[in-house]
Amino acid sequence: MGILSRTSYVIRSKLNSLLNRAEDPTQTLDYSYEQMRDQLQQVKRGIADLTTQKKRLEMQKRRLEENVEKHNQQARTAVQQDREDLARRALEKKKAKMTQIEELERQIGDLQRQQDQLIEQKDELQSRIEEFRTKKETMKARYEAAEASSTVSEAMTSTGEEFEDVGLAIERAEEKTEDMEARAAALDELHESGAFDSPISDKDSIDRELESLSADSGVEAELETLKSEVGGDEPEAEAEPEPEEGEVEPEISDEELDELEDSVDDEEIESELAELQEEEQN
Repeated sequence: MGILSRTSYVIRSKLNSLLNRAEDPTQTLDYSYEQMRDQLQQVKRGIADLTTQKKRLEMQKRRLEENVEKHNQQARTAVQQDREDLARRALEKKKAKMTQIEELERQIGDLQRQQDQLIEQKDELQSRIEEFRTKKETMKARYEAAEASSTVSEAMTSTGEEFEDVGLAIERAEEKTEDMEARAAALDELHESGAFDSPISDKDSIDRELESLSADSGVEAELETLKSEVGGDEPEAEAEPEPEEGEVEPEISDEELDELEDSVDDEEIESELAELQEEEQN
């Protein structure tokens, strides 16, 4: 096989593959049906033309028959008037017309046989067209049902190209949503921890932490005040029992211990505040 032959073969195979993919069976069936109907119309037109020609010959035959009758009457009249020459001429014309009539009858017979043959072909073609029409509608219904079933199956299994694209879009949307949620949670965590300083505030993370501690201490002080107020309304506590024999009473009472602890805490706090003030002055 030469290069040109191989190239032509490859091109035809490619075109055939493209046509197979682009072909719609329902459209092909409709087109074939229309072609057969066009052929039927052509056959009908041929029958009509043939019948027209036959009718013209029949009309011509009738005119000749009328002339034959006229020439026959002329011959009779000429014989009655002893005009044998005129009678002979009339008979000669009659004979010529009879010959033409015979030729016309032969032609009319041929046209009639052709007409009968075309009518048979037309009836057969029309029957085939009706049969093809029934098969065409059946095949179209089966194809459309198969196509609908295939579409539904692809939708259920998500194997179609469009559904694959939808699945990929959903996956990308889920990934982006998860990324945005993780980013928002990270920003909230950093904001709460004070890692990001506000650009419009002159406070740093230490200032915010000190403010938080101050707020907590204020809440604790108010809570202690409420406890003392509520405790003042309660009935006096029962007297403590006398110590049993053998027990040694403590030399310092609980109230004195509390006062001592409070004084120690105050001294430590005053010392830390003095150090902070010296650092700020330096």
